[in-house]
Amino acid sequence: MSEHLLSVKDLRTSFVTDNGEVHAVNGVSFNLDRGKVLGIVGESGSGKSVTAYSIMQILADNGRIAGGSVEYKGQDITKWSARQMAGFRGKCCSIIFQDPMTSLNPVFTIGNQLEEAILLHTNKNKAQAKERAIEMLTLVGVNEPAKRVKQYPYELSGGMRQRVMIAMALACEPDILIADEPTTALDVTIQAQILELMKELQQKLGMAIIMVTHDLGVIATMCDEIMVMYGGRVCERGTADDIFYNPRHEYTKGLLRSIPSTERMKERLVPIAGNPINLLNMPAGCAFCARCDRALKVCLDYVPMERQVGEDHRAACWLNDLALKDEAEKMIAAGQSAEAVQAATGWVKDENGQWVFDPVINEQEGGSGNEQ
Repeated sequence: MSEHLLSVKDLRTSFVTDNGEVHAVNGVSFNLDRGKVLGIVGESGSGKSVTAYSIMQILADNGRIAGGSVEYKGQDITKWSARQMAGFRGKCCSIIFQDPMTSLNPVFTIGNQLEEAILLHTNKNKAQAKERAIEMLTLVGVNEPAKRVKQYPYELSGGMRQRVMIAMALACEPDILIADEPTTALDVTIQAQILELMKELQQKLGMAIIMVTHDLGVIATMCDEIMVMYGGRVCERGTADDIFYNPRHEYTKGLLRSIPSTERMKERLVPIAGNPINLLNMPAGCAFCARCDRALKVCLDYVPMERQVGEDHRAACWLNDLALKDEAEKMIAAGQSAEAVQAATGWVKDENGQWVFDPVINEQEGGSGNEQ
């Protein structure tokens, strides 16, 4: 059995359109353990939601998983049949969508929709399913749950509908909960309540959570690991402290500069220049290159690979590669051995005297020997 609850490896998802093939996810990899919270952050179109939908295999008709694997408890679910995936959704992995009003069916009562999921994935009868539905509404803080199960979605407020969606997602006690922008349509006060509720339920039930959002501030105190995406690729990943206090990718720094702060009340927010990447016309090099004010020539032609920049901190930026090479040159000048330099920085000189990146131990590197 796999040591990870969920393991996504080199996931690639694309959509066929009249204008060409859109490569929405380009080689995303990550691991998720039981009881942990992973945050996926990025602008609209960065590939974060498509990554989540690929795990659930609920892509649009023109979408497909073009490569890679999604392993749940050691089994690659991308090879599962439609019947196996139907059993996986809801029972093993549930999702909360962005807008609860469009996710709930307006012609069925709240109770009917909750009971349907319970009857589909458990052995409970109708009476037991209704009892479970009321129990779940109570768990997520819905007042007068016995009354609410008889009401329709339009009779509830936005925050109440979102609580119903959380109750529906948790009704079958899944191992994994995917929350896709769960607070976007809610006001600030209700946002805080929903996030606090999810945190309490995660601790109580011990499930793993994938939080998908465009707002770094939303997940600052909630996630064990944060993964920043742009152009369908992972730019940077690390703990909240790594991302907020020591960002090592220019896109992450841009996102942080755009967050309002009480310490900079009189300063204007600095938006990220330019427009989001056109996924139909991906550049040969770094996807963020056209919007980066520190871009180098190498950024135009070569895709940077994820490098270890801290104990649990990785980033894919050529600036990090060059910083490590500078460190390697200093170590060589100080008389340290090539082995020590390679172990510390990943850089080593080949037989022609050219610097190449060849880390000694780096399981997720996916390649080595990129000459500079």
